[in-house]
Amino acid sequence: MEYRTFGRIGWRIGEVGYGMWGLADWSGSDQAEIQRALNRAVELGCNFFDTAWVYGLGRSEQILGNLLQQHPGKKLHFATKIPPKNWKWPSKPHNKVEECFPLNHIIEYTEKSLQNIKVDCLDLQQFHVWEDGWANNDEWKEAITKLKQAGKVKQFGISINRWESENVLATLRTGLIDSIQVIYNIFEQAPEDQLFPLCRELKIAIIARVPFDEGILTGAITKDTKFPKDDWRATYFVPENLNASVEHAEALKPLVPQAMSMAEMALRFILSNSDISTVIPGMRKVRHVEANIGTSDSKGLPKELLTQLKSHRWDRRPTEWSQ
Repeated sequence: MEYRTFGRIGWRIGEVGYGMWGLADWSGSDQAEIQRALNRAVELGCNFFDTAWVYGLGRSEQILGNLLQQHPGKKLHFATKIPPKNWKWPSKPHNKVEECFPLNHIIEYTEKSLQNIKVDCLDLQQFHVWEDGWANNDEWKEAITKLKQAGKVKQFGISINRWESENVLATLRTGLIDSIQVIYNIFEQAPEDQLFPLCRELKIAIIARVPFDEGILTGAITKDTKFPKDDWRATYFVPENLNASVEHAEALKPLVPQAMSMAEMALRFILSNSDISTVIPGMRKVRHVEANIGTSDSKGLPKELLTQLKSHRWDRRPTEWSQ
């Protein structure tokens, strides 16, 4: 595992972290295999784990807490997220901060996360949706101050709404946000325009999420793929999205280097960008852990291939199904 500095916080973080959404929330999760995968990740040097209260309504946080207890001698950094009070993802410009993150709600869910993870202090607490119009609101700022002064949270971050990478710029300039989590992959390159340069200037850590664009960039999803009704992707991959996504992925296949999978190419594309602090693929199986962490070897993609992949940028706008 190669390590990078996590923004101005200064943590040394494995450049491949662990996204924990699917561990408690998706159909077909094998808990025994998940435990083996988590422990294998730690064994291979993974030291950053990202979860959220809403992932299994606390269950994913509990899985994280158990992992921390299993490895008391390891310094494992972790992050979780506060759900919006109105339970709507993503937030909308007309939402007021009081609807999503009033002071008492921020504190209440931080306390719940502390209990689930079985720690006295969270490394990184994140807002699970965000609107930049909230930048000057005092309520969330007061909550941050109170929780830090009480020693319950070390750092705060924001998980940016899908395909809205500029919907946080004014907030970052407040100086109160230490990290951002944003969708960044071969298709979603818009964060490079304004977000990454500002993060570079302010030394804000960047967590790249959805590296495989919800699975499309593994090359395993086809136009005939059907998801179980209790799988979140059943509502995301509506026909218009599934068909277009598969077509975009098909266009990439001729570029995949020999002896490399499309998934590996997708991860290496992200890791080739030095602005990224860590990328957090979801991993429910040991073989996924070994394959994904295996990309952390200081070998980025050739410049010629990176240039070709840049042309596959796919700018999309939020819709009723983009969530």
